[in-house]
Amino acid sequence: MKKLKNELSLQEMHDADRKAVAIIDVRTPEEFKMGAIKGAKNIPLEEIPSRMKEIPKDKPVYLYCASGHRAAEALEMLTKKGYKNAKNLTGGYSAYSLAYEHKTQPARRSRLKNATMIKIDASGLECPEPVMKLKHAIDKMKTGEQVEVTATDAAFIIDSKAWSHSTGNIIVSSKANKGKYIVVVEKGKAETKHTKISGEDNSKTFILFSDDLDRALATFVLANAAAATGKRVTIFFTFWGLNVIKKVKKPRVKKDIFGKMFSIMLVSNSLKLKLSKLNMLGIGSKMMRYIMKRKGIESLETLRAQAIEQGVEFISCQMSMDVMGIQKEELLDNVIAGGAASYMERAEKASVNLFI
Repeated sequence: MKKLKNELSLQEMHDADRKAVAIIDVRTPEEFKMGAIKGAKNIPLEEIPSRMKEIPKDKPVYLYCASGHRAAEALEMLTKKGYKNAKNLTGGYSAYSLAYEHKTQPARRSRLKNATMIKIDASGLECPEPVMKLKHAIDKMKTGEQVEVTATDAAFIIDSKAWSHSTGNIIVSSKANKGKYIVVVEKGKAETKHTKISGEDNSKTFILFSDDLDRALATFVLANAAAATGKRVTIFFTFWGLNVIKKVKKPRVKKDIFGKMFSIMLVSNSLKLKLSKLNMLGIGSKMMRYIMKRKGIESLETLRAQAIEQGVEFISCQMSMDVMGIQKEELLDNVIAGGAASYMERAEKASVNLFI
């Protein structure tokens, strides 16, 4: 594949003379504190216009963010202002850290005397399963004890660092070796490291508007990852999203003519969901489930059950239920019916709100 003019390779960033180039990290200050490329200066994307004078024009400018999207926006801003030698790091810090920043110091011994290192093999499992196994192990440990988790999920090292930072635990060491990603985590104090933002409780909310299999999967993967950090998580199911939380075996309920019509037209339960693209008369969704099973990725129904187990709050939109003739008895038992006000009350306090 031909490399684009403004594209910066991981190797070029790694070999760059820190004095001869300007490395600009456009992520948030919180992300920057969790880890950054050596020699980088943090100028968040939204501050680029007001802080452009801090970015030199007389030397190459290397931009990066988590994956490349925000850096691409920053690159466009700089290009319009006459920067002729600015480049965007391919894959962002996520790719760079995987390639160059996992050979850390050997794991130090636990501060607790006679403590045994717990070892967990999460090989073959995909996100968010390795992090959830890490969480379950940490929950049973004493402060100062350590756990070593081995995974084959390439994102595990980055995810485990983010999870540990959010929960107040300590990354002791991490390394990548022949497709294996090994992380040692020490249980820290119960308090979280994040400073509470005024008016927020750092909870997370999701609106699931779709009944596409891929979008539902994304929702529960993110919800489980958020719940694993100990935060309050709410999913608000509205309109077609209600199909994701229907029971497979439903009780008989009384419906008017419109409710009966909707029952015929709507997907009956999550096992019948289709892909948003390439569904191919149902072949695509079956293929997706088959590949997920082969690769050790949990099914939608398992991810949903894990969310319930972790205490994720399910709210069904009462207005949508009324319009579509869906009765409360047809939904999973843990679902509570609510309206827009119920969601907004939670959204106003949350630090993350996603519409899917």
